Amino acid sequence: MEILKKPQLLLISFIFLNSSITVFSQEKKTNRPNIIIIFMDDMGYGDPGCYNASLYETPNINKLAARGMRFTDFYAAQAVCSASRASLLTGCYPNRIGIHGALMPWADFALNSKEETIATLLKRSGYATGMVGKWHLGCKPPYLPTYFGFDEYFGLPYSNDMWPVGYDGKPITDTSNWRSRYPPLPLIEGEKPVKYIQNLDDQSQLTQLYTNKAVAFIQKNKTRPFFLYLAHSMVHVPIAASSKFKGQSKEGLFGDVMMEVDWSVGEIMKTLNDAGISKNTLVIFTSDNGPWRIFGDNAGNTGGLREGKGTSFEGGQREPFIASWPDVIPAGTVCNKMAATIDILPTIAAICHTKLPQQKIDGVNILSLFKNESGIEPRNELAYYYQRNSLEAVRKDKWKLVFSHSYTSYSKDSTGHNGFPSRLLIDSTGMALYNLRTDPGETVDLLHSYPEVVKELESVADKYRNTLGDDLTHAPCTECREAAKLTNK
Repeated sequence: MEILKKPQLLLISFIFLNSSITVFSQEKKTNRPNIIIIFMDDMGYGDPGCYNASLYETPNINKLAARGMRFTDFYAAQAVCSASRASLLTGCYPNRIGIHGALMPWADFALNSKEETIATLLKRSGYATGMVGKWHLGCKPPYLPTYFGFDEYFGLPYSNDMWPVGYDGKPITDTSNWRSRYPPLPLIEGEKPVKYIQNLDDQSQLTQLYTNKAVAFIQKNKTRPFFLYLAHSMVHVPIAASSKFKGQSKEGLFGDVMMEVDWSVGEIMKTLNDAGISKNTLVIFTSDNGPWRIFGDNAGNTGGLREGKGTSFEGGQREPFIASWPDVIPAGTVCNKMAATIDILPTIAAICHTKLPQQKIDGVNILSLFKNESGIEPRNELAYYYQRNSLEAVRKDKWKLVFSHSYTSYSKDSTGHNGFPSRLLIDSTGMALYNLRTDPGETVDLLHSYPEVVKELESVADKYRNTLGDDLTHAPCTECREAAKLTNK
C-alpha cells in the first residue's frame, strides 16, 4: 500500500475543498428562489373568496392562501395607482421619491432613474427579470420598465381608462369632453407600441394576453432564478371579461372579471408545477389600492372597511395579501400583524441575498412574518400619506389617529351602474381615533376617551412630519428626493 506524502495530501485536500466550495456555490445559485408578484388594480379587501367574497368563486386564489399565508392587516402605501406602484417597487413612501397621484399620459414627472427597484437589485444578482401589465410610472423612454431593471416588458404604460373612449365604450367625438384629450391607449412590448386598445372587446383580451406572456416568461426562464412582476389592469374600470368567462358568475360583469383573474392565478401556478419549480418560488398576491366605489356594480367591495380608493380610510389602503412559498411559509396560516407594500423590497432583498438600495428606503424586512416566528413584529406603525404630501392619519399597533382633512366619500352615493360612475362627493373629517382591532370599519371615534393614546400617536406623526413633511401642517420635507422632470415636447 502506497503511503501519500504530506504535499500530496495537501494537494488532494485543496482539490476536494475547492470542489466542495464550487458545488456549494452552484447549489446556492440554483436554489435561489424565484419571485413572482401578482399586483391587482383596484381590488378591494373583500374581493377574493378567501376574504369572504360569496357570489362568485376564486378557487385558485383560495388555494394560494391555503398553501401559504393570508394577511389581515396589510397596506398599500397610498390609495392611488402611481404612488402605490412606486412604493411597491422601491420600498419607499411615494412622497419620499416625489411620486403622487395617478400619472396622466401628459404628466410632467415620472419615477427618477436614480431610484433602484426590486428588478434593479435582482437583475444585478443574476436574475432574469420580466414585467407584464400596467406600469404607470412614466409612459415613454427612458421611463419605461426596461430602464428600471426589467429585461423585458409587455403591457399598458398607464391605467386602462386613460383612453379617448366614453363610459359606453364608444369613441369620444365631443372635443369639449376633457377625456377626448387622451391619446390612443398603447399596448407596449419592450419600448414600442405593438397594438392600440380601441374598444371594450380589446379590453376583454388583456387578462388573457397578460397571462400568456407571464406563462411564456416562466417557461423560458425555468432553469434560472427569475423575477416576474405581473400587474393586471383588472379590476380597474373599464372592466371586461373574455367570452370564456363573460356571464359565468352570479355577480354580473365584476364577478366574471374576478373569475378570470382567478383563472390567471391558476395558470401561473400550473406553469410552476409543470416546470417543477413551485416549491422554489415565492408567489405574492395583493392589490394597489381599494375599490373605486364610485363605479358601483363595476367596482369591488371593501369587506366592510370604510370608504375606498383615493382615501386614507381602511377601505382605501388595507388590501388582500397572500404569500406562498412551500417549506418556508407554513401552509394555511393567517398573519394578523401589520405589513405594507414598502416592506416587500427589503424582504425580497433578504431572501435573495442582494444589497439594499443605496438611498434611504422606508420598508422593513418581514421574512420573520412569512416564517410565522412568534414574538416578532417588524412593523408596528404606518403613515397614511395622500394627495401630494398630506399626512392624513397614522397607525401604531391597534390604534389609528385620523387628522382633519377632506376626502372623496362613497358612503352617500355608490350607485354607479354598467360602467358609468355615480356622483363624486367630497366630505371632511375632524381628528378622530379608532381602535382597528375592534372597529376596523372606523365607526366609533374614541378621541376623547383615550387622550394618552392621542398624545402618543401625535408624537408618531411629528416624527414623520420632521422628515417627510406634511402639507396639512405646512411642514417641509427634509428627506424627499425629486421625481424625474419631463418636458413633454
